[in-house]
Amino acid sequence: MRCVLIASTAAELLFYWADAAFLRRLRSSHVGQVRRDGAARVRGRERGVRGRAWAHRERVAQGPALEDGLNTLFAPLIISCAALLEKLSDTYTCFATEGGRHLHVLHTFGDCLYIAVNGDGTQSEDDLRRTLFVLRRLLEVHCGLVTLDSHLIRKELRPADSEQRERVWSLLRGLLETYSHLREEDQSFAVEAVERLIHPQLCEQCIEFLERQVVQYINASPERGGDEVGHAFLLVHTKLLAFYSSRNASSIRPADLLVLILLVQDLYPSQSAEEELGLQPTAGNVLPQGPKRSENIPVSGPGSHGAAEKDSDDQDTDDLSVPEVYYTPEPSPSRHSTGSESWSEGAEMLSIGEVDAADVQMAEDLLQTLGPLVPEASNPRRIFLDASLREGYYPLLPHTMHCLPLWPGISLVLLTKGPMTQVAITLYQLLDGFLVLEKKLEEGPEVGVARSYPFLSELRQRMDKFVKKLSGHDIQLQNTWLDFKNKIFSRSEPGSSLELLQSVANVKRQLCSVYRQLFLTSAGHSLSQGLRDRAQKLMREKLLDWRDFLLVKSRRNITMVSYLEDFPGLVHFIYVDRTAGQMMAPSLSVTEKSSSELGKGPLATFIKRKVWSLITLARRYLQKGYTTLMLQDGDYCCSYFLWFENEMGYKLEVMEVPVLSDDSAPIGMLAGDYYRKLLRYYSKNHQAEVVKCYELLTVHLGIIPSELIVQQACDLARRLWEPSRIPLL
Repeated sequence: MRCVLIASTAAELLFYWADAAFLRRLRSSHVGQVRRDGAARVRGRERGVRGRAWAHRERVAQGPALEDGLNTLFAPLIISCAALLEKLSDTYTCFATEGGRHLHVLHTFGDCLYIAVNGDGTQSEDDLRRTLFVLRRLLEVHCGLVTLDSHLIRKELRPADSEQRERVWSLLRGLLETYSHLREEDQSFAVEAVERLIHPQLCEQCIEFLERQVVQYINASPERGGDEVGHAFLLVHTKLLAFYSSRNASSIRPADLLVLILLVQDLYPSQSAEEELGLQPTAGNVLPQGPKRSENIPVSGPGSHGAAEKDSDDQDTDDLSVPEVYYTPEPSPSRHSTGSESWSEGAEMLSIGEVDAADVQMAEDLLQTLGPLVPEASNPRRIFLDASLREGYYPLLPHTMHCLPLWPGISLVLLTKGPMTQVAITLYQLLDGFLVLEKKLEEGPEVGVARSYPFLSELRQRMDKFVKKLSGHDIQLQNTWLDFKNKIFSRSEPGSSLELLQSVANVKRQLCSVYRQLFLTSAGHSLSQGLRDRAQKLMREKLLDWRDFLLVKSRRNITMVSYLEDFPGLVHFIYVDRTAGQMMAPSLSVTEKSSSELGKGPLATFIKRKVWSLITLARRYLQKGYTTLMLQDGDYCCSYFLWFENEMGYKLEVMEVPVLSDDSAPIGMLAGDYYRKLLRYYSKNHQAEVVKCYELLTVHLGIIPSELIVQQACDLARRLWEPSRIPLL
């Protein structure tokens, strides 16, 4: 039983995501007796189309009632948190109820309270807090600097139009489901690092092809409409095959690259190996997948494995020359499903019981009546990523992501930036200046002292120049800025400190409003359909002979067999280059139709759980300042090592890492980028050289002596150091 929600300090619900068990309990507690047979049908994969139709019908019919129930349930908690913050400047961050069965984790971002609840014991405090921080990061990626203003972010999360609100919530729910699924099933998301497909020759060929045939061609074409491709990369499932950045492009942080992989997986989820290899299209008749169900009819968030119902995608069966394609929700996953089967055929593949024809017909009728509610697929999509330019570091600059599916499981992604990038940089510089000023004013200086701040003169010049460039298009910003100048620069009667703080807040809000109008409200630029089709076609032709190899390679990127002779007793390992944000590990895929070298039996599942538990335990000890861990766990010995090296590969001396509080940002890249801060902290004493950070997690048989495990870890890290130098840029 799980729930994640965002609320304002006034107890206004801004977003919620809950599984079926939580919604059933909420309805029974706050709405009264409802159709239990309808709620029971929401069982994802087991009921296919019927479950999705019933889920959407119940939310459409009971959406306001569910929101009222959530408000009633959480309002006391939200109000008490706001009161504690106001009176004590502190509040609780985690508590358990009902005998410890229901765990609640809370975190405040700005004026918004994020709450995560787990009632089935499957998630820890760290898991729930990580979910909240990842949700915050996803909001930043989709809303940019608007997240700095609580009033404007409320408008984005809770639009007045109910259909628009449902589209926004459906998008976030889908992303949370996808993230939850990947964190439980994919090692790269478990350790939060990018996994590369190990094939140096093909990697170099693809980088050269992306440079000459894709990026340079598009940037030289008059059809690009003012957009410029800065980055292009190839994904095989969640693994990175090749990445190319143009010379003038800003660098992409590994954390943002992992977010992009999450967005691609949300649009085009991975299928099973048999379904992918079973489709054998030709070079001229390869069609993209339809957008995922989160881009079609929204459904309530499922449980811990809710994203598993997205394993099978609809396959488009129209010709590529047809510009307009209509998608329908996918039927239940089947061994040969391509999305072109009839609803009844899809229903016949259900494994649980016989299908009631009347229910299927009712689902079809319901889907037809809900046709106008289906939003357009958000691909291309406006996103906001951090960028390091020559002038400095700028967070949340606007980009446009074009995801071009080549085959199921293989995608080409283009990142473009438009002509308004410099305006976004200017807005960030101004907002950053006012944030610094606000912080200094909150410390309590007199207005006369504030007037003498050295940066205030430069901030005034930049703001005057920016307002002048708007040429009266934004009268509110102009009036707000004039009011601020009158209060802080007036020699006769300067405003009080509280008045000045309010004036600074008003200027920040107007700057965020301009940002929202330019990059969120207005339609963004995108590459022409012709340029996208050409890039898609050429890339397919280039990788056609490699297609099956890549799909198999993605399932067995690294095999454990090649390490057993040199490292006897080694069961599994994960090697992470935290400087580059990349990882290497043998496959641990355990599904119904595919398996790793450990097979599909209980042993494979047991080892996978052991590895995931080791990742959680290593993070917990690292949070307390430990960089080395070794423990005997039954018949196995688990170990964890974190160390630093210089650019030549020589190990640097060990130092104490900072001890973090329990309510600090979770360790990882998606939730605050802990390792970037750790590298900055360590580099203070090594400013003359480049410092790199590495991690190694191993699982050995318990009979292996600890001295041999340590020696094997050193040898394994030395052996894996060279493959990590495969070029990406």
